[in-house]
Order: sequence, then structure tokens, then C-alpha cells
Amino acid sequence: MLRCSVVIPTYNRERLLRYTLQSLARQTLPADQFEVLICDDGSSDGTRGVVESFADCLNIRYFYQEDQGFRAARARNTGIENAAADICVMLDCGVIAHSGFLQAHLDSHDGADVPLAVIGYVYCFMIDPDPVGAAEMDRLLDYDDPDASIALLRETGRWPDLRDAYYATYGDDFGGEPAPWSVFWTCNVSTSTALLRQVGMFDESFTAWGGEDMDLGYRLHRGGAYFTLNRDALSLHVPHERESKQGEGNNYDYMADKYGTPIMNLLREFTGMRVHPFNINDVIKERGLPSCDQYEAQAVAR
Repeated sequence: MLRCSVVIPTYNRERLLRYTLQSLARQTLPADQFEVLICDDGSSDGTRGVVESFADCLNIRYFYQEDQGFRAARARNTGIENAAADICVMLDCGVIAHSGFLQAHLDSHDGADVPLAVIGYVYCFMIDPDPVGAAEMDRLLDYDDPDASIALLRETGRWPDLRDAYYATYGDDFGGEPAPWSVFWTCNVSTSTALLRQVGMFDESFTAWGGEDMDLGYRLHRGGAYFTLNRDALSLHVPHERESKQGEGNNYDYMADKYGTPIMNLLREFTGMRVHPFNINDVIKERGLPSCDQYEAQAVAR
């Protein structure tokens, strides 16, 4: 039985994609219980060949779209549209998974009585790559052996998940916070395929980096998903050059305009970092802002 569909967008990163696929080929979850959907946003390198090289060990499908600029949202939606399993696991190219990664995601969903948005733990994830730190990671870590590398990181405490301070403040079970979607970053998450489709999947109006995953997380939250961290859904982010952040502020303004609630208007303050993903819950409480459901109900009543 197919238990989960792994959706991976990519663009001209054949080396990183190979690491990711190698890690999926070593999962404790039997290979006939998951599929891998590679969603190519117009690569011109050897990406297709890398995918084809894993056809004998993974249930893998390849979807290509023409290069028309940054269209990661459209690429991911192609994967979600074609997913055959009840659970979608979203993983970024260049994120390599522990051997128990998929089983851990499924364990969360199997034990839940409500729809979940599960966030996995990502070592070595940095907002702005540090060349010195990245070089040290390359020297100390074996990307061909994720389990050994993650064991070393756990033992030494090096390069923890960027969101560790958030988890220390709100705990691993933070679904009751007013904006749990602020740390829903689709490099390592999972949720119901049906719910993803129900809430409209990724908004394809995002054609620059930043915010499209939080936008989806917000709609999953409004759609009834409960957000939680699974520390056993372990992964490692291989250091690499990131997409340009030009346009990120425009994306936050777009989200504020789209939803028009007091909570979502806080995104306008993200650019100046007065408000950011790690403090937005506190800001909402300090300012006494109504939930989006409450605000919209009040608007209708008026």
C-alpha cells in the first residue's frame, strides 16, 4: 500500500538532488510504500538523468515545466496534483533524510485524531549561508551517509535547526499558538494530500523566493490542521547558494493584502524585522489581536 508521496521541487541542482534521492533510497519504510515526485522548474543540467538513475530502486516520477523564472509554487503543485498517497511529504532538493525520516512522519499522522501539519527537524539550515561554516560542514559531514552525519550533529550539538529558539519558547506541540504557520517551511514537512488540495495548494502568484510556504501553512491552519514538530523526522540541509531574496518583502505585502486581517497585516513588518516568524505569536498576544476567524466573523456581523 502506498502510504506517502514525497514531493521535491528542483532547478539545476543535480548534485544536491542525487544526495536527496540517495537518502530516500535508504529509508526503513519499504520502497513500495512511498513514491517520489520530482518537480523540475526548467532545469538545463543533468537533472533528468539523475532521476532516471534511481528508477530501479525508487518508485519515482519526473515532471518538467519550461523555465519561465521562479515557479517553485507551480512545480510543487504539479507534485501535489499527481500524488497518489494520502500523505504528502514535502522535501527540498539538497535536504537529505535520515533513514527513519518517512516512517517518523507517518507515525505522527497515524497517531493523530485531527489533520496534522508536521514539521521535521533540519540540521545545518541557515538563513544566509556562511562560507566558513559551509566549508566546515563539507569537511566534517558525510552527505553520502546521513545517519552518521546526523548522529555526529546530535552528539556535538553543532548546527541545530534554525528554529530551535522558537521550539524552546513554544515547545514541540505549538499548534495552539495564534500563528503556528510562521515556521511551516516546506524543506521538511508533511500533511494530508486531501487537505492540501482542499485549501488550494500553493499560491502560484508567488514568483520570487519567500513566503509561499507560510502562505500555504496559514491556509492549512485555517483549514483545521494542527501544527507540531516531530524531532525524529530528521534531515540535514546540505549548504548551497540560496535563491535571491529580492522580492521577499513584496510577497509579504501581497499576503497581507490578500487576507486583510490584523494578524496577516503584521507581515508588512517582516521586512524591517520588527516582527518575524519567531516572535509573531508574542506580538499577536501583546497587541491583543483577534484570530483571523474572529476578525472575519466580526466583519460579517458589522
